[in-house]
Amino acid sequence: MTHRMPRPEPRDGRAAAAATRSAFGVLDECHRRTLAALDKLEAIVEHIDDDVDAQTRMLAAEVVRHFSTTVREHHEDEERHVFPKLLATAETEQTILRLQQDHHWLEEDWRELEPHLDAIARGQNWYDVAFVRDGVTVFSALARDHIEIEETCLYPEARAHTGAVEAEAMGREMAARRRAARRAAVDGRTRA
Repeated sequence: MTHRMPRPEPRDGRAAAAATRSAFGVLDECHRRTLAALDKLEAIVEHIDDDVDAQTRMLAAEVVRHFSTTVREHHEDEERHVFPKLLATAETEQTILRLQQDHHWLEEDWRELEPHLDAIARGQNWYDVAFVRDGVTVFSALARDHIEIEETCLYPEARAHTGAVEAEAMGREMAARRRAARRAAVDGRTRA
């Protein structure tokens, strides 16, 4: 039996670029999914004056799930892996401080909106239409602005300062944390 030796990593930077893309690819994909969730959130607002139908309830459930789990994990990824690396540079410090404050505002806004959207998802009618409409306007504008700043200012800088080994470790930690969270959620449901 012949054993093949693994091929060495290319030394031309392609491996580093691929690893960086894969770690940041997770963050980029979350931004794409978040923008789609914001579109769904805005569509919900258009229908909450009417009788809320099954489609709107389903959209509300998807939005609640996304902003209650995926976005929180995404913000933790940034707080652990992206922001600390760039806080040391004077050029990005103010941007990072602003984005960290955005994370807090987005979380605060979401905690106020979530029960109303969860009520819509469950077919309950106690939610405050005016509150949801106004809250979604503010939340959506802040989230879209936040993503634009990260993608145009911060992520390019972070990619440039992240090597292949660090990007691979970053991706492994992010994946492990998500697996642990999913396991904990499943364990919690099986005990209930």
